[in-house]
Amino acid sequence: MTHILAIDQGTTSTRAIIFDADMMPVATAQEEFPQYFPQSGWVEHDPSDLWSTTAATCRSVIEKAGLGANDIAAIGITNQRETTLVWDRTTGQPIHNAIVWQDRRTAQICRDLSEHAETVATKTGLLLDPYFSATKVKWILDHVDGSRDRAARGELAFGTVDSWLIWKLTGGAAHVTDATNASRTMLYDIHKGRWSSTICKLLDIPMAMLPEVKDCAADFGRTRPDLFGRDIPILGVAGDQQAATLGQACFKPGMLKSTYGTGCFALLNTGDTPVTSTSRLLTTIAYQLDGKPTYALEGSIFIAGAVVQWLRDGLKMIREAQETQPLAVSSDTDQPVILVPAFTGLGAPYWNADCRGAIFGLSRNSGPAELARAALESVGYQTRDLLDAMRADWKSEAGEASLRVDGGMSASDYAMQFLADIIDAPVDRPKVLETTALGAAWLAGYRAGLYPDQEGFAATWALDRTFTSRMSGKTRATKYHQWQRAVQATLTYAGAD
Repeated sequence: MTHILAIDQGTTSTRAIIFDADMMPVATAQEEFPQYFPQSGWVEHDPSDLWSTTAATCRSVIEKAGLGANDIAAIGITNQRETTLVWDRTTGQPIHNAIVWQDRRTAQICRDLSEHAETVATKTGLLLDPYFSATKVKWILDHVDGSRDRAARGELAFGTVDSWLIWKLTGGAAHVTDATNASRTMLYDIHKGRWSSTICKLLDIPMAMLPEVKDCAADFGRTRPDLFGRDIPILGVAGDQQAATLGQACFKPGMLKSTYGTGCFALLNTGDTPVTSTSRLLTTIAYQLDGKPTYALEGSIFIAGAVVQWLRDGLKMIREAQETQPLAVSSDTDQPVILVPAFTGLGAPYWNADCRGAIFGLSRNSGPAELARAALESVGYQTRDLLDAMRADWKSEAGEASLRVDGGMSASDYAMQFLADIIDAPVDRPKVLETTALGAAWLAGYRAGLYPDQEGFAATWALDRTFTSRMSGKTRATKYHQWQRAVQATLTYAGAD
């Protein structure tokens, strides 16, 4: 058994990737699934889509690789975080659609609980925001008849997507999660390493519905034999951004990575010390091995690659994502068009659930090229916001000055060059861009004894290209000032102070 199967269950698609004994990807299968938007600011998934695409891509990728189940040593899972599911323990049927991390329907619940924000932040490291799972669980229990009583009787199970997939993979034999996903629910005390009874009571969430929390590399159960031909152990789990941190080998305090998928998420390893942010960043668990948590500061941007998806699916301006780069290169640079992609609110460091997207600087000559450039540059601007906040919080001189990037948008040379320009720091793109899946694969392979330890794994990290700043300091300052004015106008329009 010389291969690892990594499941990467994302916001818009599910992928399965086979890694060989040298931790190199040998086959990939991917399926997109529908997004549901019942109301403005609401985002849902059909839980059956999450499961069916997972089962289908796993079977497909094993076949593509020319392997059988007996060749797979273990499964690693990484997943979209905070997305919330509640299901019946007996039937396995969800009682509501999955409420996606982007969903903002619980903004009023958060406002009503604002006096408890300090308690939430102290225990969980998170801000009181609709982004996280806790208020989504409360909303489901508030709106599905009889569900809270059923949950109190132990009849219902709550889980993030990893828990749901493990439940389905094991035929309901395991109701578990890992410390990274637990740390994103706003129900988990990251200092004591357990669910917070205080916060569960505050939100009227019965603790009987919560999963068991394990290390990232642990025994999460075995798959049903009928799924793949034999039972395969699930030995690694981490939320997608933490898995990418592992895949980028950011094991030392001070190391920094940024992943550009549907959203953008920057994590700074702070070692065994949970750093409290003064810049509205999140304190979270980067990974947990052998019972010992490693902490991180995280900045979350809700819309990164999704802005390109909007150009494609919303405006019908492009057919494929890669068309944005030649469009951006051909744009009129004398037109300072700024796009603030606050389609579902703004994340760190603003945390405003009510504002929506805006475009500034349009003229009669503005067209698809200028919008494409503005879309790609919006990701760089938002990353600059995060890194400035991190620099204010992290005052240690340890670590690297460069930013390691991954995710679909990191393949865009234009976007990565602008990122290096606007943050005025080197941007390192690795040879293996599948760092999220690689992180999950490494966890499972390490637990299975197939892959090396942290030091050995870090030695395999390989650079594809470093982007360095070519922009003058004056131009950088002007552009970033324009961005800050655009953000402030967007917040003002939303009624923010």
